[in-house]
Amino acid sequence: MKHAIETYDIVVCGGGLAGFTAAVAAARMGHQVCLVQDRPVLGGNSSSEVRVVPRGSTTYHAYAREGGVLAELMAGERLRNHEPIFENGWANSVWDLALYDVAQRTENLTLLLNTAVRDVEVTDGAITSVTGWTVSAEKDTELRARVFLDCTGDGVVAALAGCEFRVGEEARAEFDEPHAPLVASEHTMGNSLHFKTKDVGHPVEFELPDWAVEYTDPAFFYEQGRRPYDVRGGFWWIELGAPWNSIDDAEVLRHELTRHTLGVWDWMKNKDPHTRDATRNLALDWLGQVPGKRESRRIIGMHLLTEQDLFRTEPFADEIAYGGWNIDLHTVGGLLAGSSEPTAAEGYDPHATAAVAGYVGPFGIPLRSLIAKDVTNLLMAGRNVSATHVALGSVRVQSTTAIMGQAAGTAAAVALTRGIGVQDVPAAAIVDVQQQLLKDGCFLPNVTGADSDDLARTATVTASSHAPYLGASPGDRWVDGGLEEKVRPGADFLTALRGQWIPVETGPDAPGLATVSVLLRNHTAEPVAIPAQLQRADHIWDYRVETGVALAKTTLEVPPGEHWIGWDVAVEAGALGDPDPGDRYLRLDLAAAPDVEWVRAGRILPGAVSAFEMTPGRMRRFGDGVTMSHRVQPAQRAYPAESVVSGVARPHAATNLWRSDPGHPFGQWVELAWDAPQRIGAVHVTFAGHLLREYDRTPPLWADPQTARDYTVRALVDGAWQDVVTVRGNGHQRRVHELAGPVTASRLRLVVHATNGDPSAAVYEIRCY
Repeated sequence: MKHAIETYDIVVCGGGLAGFTAAVAAARMGHQVCLVQDRPVLGGNSSSEVRVVPRGSTTYHAYAREGGVLAELMAGERLRNHEPIFENGWANSVWDLALYDVAQRTENLTLLLNTAVRDVEVTDGAITSVTGWTVSAEKDTELRARVFLDCTGDGVVAALAGCEFRVGEEARAEFDEPHAPLVASEHTMGNSLHFKTKDVGHPVEFELPDWAVEYTDPAFFYEQGRRPYDVRGGFWWIELGAPWNSIDDAEVLRHELTRHTLGVWDWMKNKDPHTRDATRNLALDWLGQVPGKRESRRIIGMHLLTEQDLFRTEPFADEIAYGGWNIDLHTVGGLLAGSSEPTAAEGYDPHATAAVAGYVGPFGIPLRSLIAKDVTNLLMAGRNVSATHVALGSVRVQSTTAIMGQAAGTAAAVALTRGIGVQDVPAAAIVDVQQQLLKDGCFLPNVTGADSDDLARTATVTASSHAPYLGASPGDRWVDGGLEEKVRPGADFLTALRGQWIPVETGPDAPGLATVSVLLRNHTAEPVAIPAQLQRADHIWDYRVETGVALAKTTLEVPPGEHWIGWDVAVEAGALGDPDPGDRYLRLDLAAAPDVEWVRAGRILPGAVSAFEMTPGRMRRFGDGVTMSHRVQPAQRAYPAESVVSGVARPHAATNLWRSDPGHPFGQWVELAWDAPQRIGAVHVTFAGHLLREYDRTPPLWADPQTARDYTVRALVDGAWQDVVTVRGNGHQRRVHELAGPVTASRLRLVVHATNGDPSAAVYEIRCY
C-alpha cells in the first residue's frame, strides 16, 4: 500500500458539476487546485453513470440559462455529440469527455479520479488536510491546502471535520416555511435510477426476472402522477427514499431501485395498453447502477437559506448565483407513496395549487450559504449547501449547483489572492467575487459589470447597422437550427391575462411609441371586448400583473375572425422614465378572453417574450419562450451598439444586445473607440444566444444560430488596421482571446463574417484588458 503527501492552494472534494466548476474557476484564476472525485468519470448525477441531464432556471424563466463554465461545457458537448439527449437516461460518454477535456486543458488543475475522501485533519478550527483512498492504485494520498471545498453531495468533508449539519425536514414553525411539514422528520427526498432503450427494428420480448417488482395497476401510473411520458427511457419518478436512509442504506436502495425499474419497464413493455405498441421494437439498452441522489446532509453555513429567501425582494449584498427552479419537494417514499411529486400528481397544470405555491425566482443566492460556519477555511457547493429542506427543493438542481460551484471556487481564489479568510470574503471582498464571476461569463440578477480594468467601459461604441424593432408576425421565421419547441394545441387562447414585453428607446432623442397592434383570432360570431394595458416593466422577470406604472389603457374590440387590432397609445419618450439614452421594457397586457387567440409570432425576437397570469397578481413565462404577434410604430432602436458595454450580458432590464440589421450583408461590425490609444492584451466577446430553453432541448451537433461562426477582431494601430484575432468555425457563445502580443490601439473593431444561421450579427458584451 502506497502513501503520498501533496500540497495545493485549494482542494476541491467531489467531481460533480458543482465541484468541477469550482475547481476550474479557481485554477483559471492562477491557483494550484486538486479536484478529488470518487468515481472514474466527472459530472456526478449528470455523468453517463447516472444520466440526469442538468436543468435549472430556464425551465421556468426566459433568458435564465446558467452561464460560466457550465455553459461552456454544454456548448462543447452539443457541438461534438451525435446522439440526442432528453431529460433522463440519454447522457452518453461524450458528456463525460467534454468535462474531462476541459479539465485536461485547464492549467493549474490536478485531477484525482477513483479517489474517495476518508479522513480529515482539523487544527485550531481549520482543515489542514484531507486523505483520499485510490482503490485502483492501492494508494492513500494526504492532500494539504489552505482552502477546501466540500462538493461531495453528502457533505463528507464537513461531517468528518465536525461541522454541524442537518438531515431531513424542518418543522413548519421553525422558519415559518409554508412548504414544511407541521412536524420535523429525518426523511429526505429519494434516490432515482434511470434506464435507456434502443429501437432494434423488429419486435423484441422482455421477461421480468422473478426477483424484480411486478406492476399491474394502471392507477399507480396514470392516477398518481407517474405517467410513462417517454418510452425511450427515464424516469425521475422511479424514486425510493424512506424508510431507508439515503447514505446508510445506499446499497439497499440501489438494489431496490433496480427491482422497481425493471418492473416499470415490464409494465410499459408487456402490460400498459398506452405504451405496448410504442415499445414493441424497443429493447432495454442500459440500466443505471449508480442512483442519482437528491438529498442527504446539509452543512450549516454563515447563512441558512430558507423558503422566505426564495421570495425576498431585497437583494442579498453577497449575491453570487441565482435559482429559479420551483420548490420541488418529492413525496416522501417515492414509489412507495400514494402519489408522486405534487406538481406531477396535479398533471403539471400551471394554475394548480402545488405549481402556484412552488413557483419561485429568479432569486439571488448569498455567498454566506456556501461558507461553513464551524471551520474557517471550508466552502461547500451542490446539494449540501446551507439550506433548509424546503429551500433545497429549489437550489438542488444541477444547473443551479454548477453556478454555485463556480461562485465557491471563485470566492476561494479571491480569499487567497487577498490574503483573507474565506469567512471574511462576504464582508471584505464580495465585489471582487461578483465582478470576477461576471467577467467569467456568469450572470447575477442584481449586479452589473463594473470592472475598472475593463478598457471597453471607457470607449465610445458605434456599429455598422442596427436591427430596427418593429414587432413580429406569424409569417416571420426564426432560424433555430432545429431547437425543439413544444406547442400545445390551443395554447394561444387567452385563457388568462397575457403580457408581451416590448423593448423601447429612452433618452431625449427617443421617438416614443405611437401605435401598437396585435393579431387576434376571435372564434365567436360576435365582437369581443378585451381590456388592454401598456405599462413599464422593471425587467424581463417583472411578473407583477400591476407594475405600478401604467402608461395607457383601452378596450380592444375584436370582430369575429382574424384581425390586426391597432391601438394609438401615444406614449411620449418622457413618459418612459429614463432620461439617459438606452432602452428599457414596456409590457403590453391583454385581459383574459377564452374564445380569442392572441396568435404567436413565427419567430422569437431577441429579448421580447411573453407571460401569463398564473395566479391573481402574478405572472409566469408563457410557453417555452414565445413572442406574440405584435407591431409597433415608430421602429424602436432596441438593439443599440452601446449595449456591448452595458455591464449586463443578457436581456434583463433591457435587451443588452447589439444586433445588426438583418437586411444588410455580413461584414457587419461593432467598434470601440478611445480618445487616447489603449494597450490591449485580451479581448472577451459574448455573442448572442437564445438562453431560452433547457440544454436537453438542443439537437445533436448543434451550434446556436445566433453565435458568430466566422469573425475577426481588428485593431487600429498607428492609423492602420491590423487583424489581431481571426476565428473560423466557432460554435461557442463566449470567447476569451489572449492576443499573441499586446497592441496599442485607438480603435478595436469586431467584424462578423458569418453566423451559424441567424441573418444578424449580434453581441451581448465586449471586454478589453
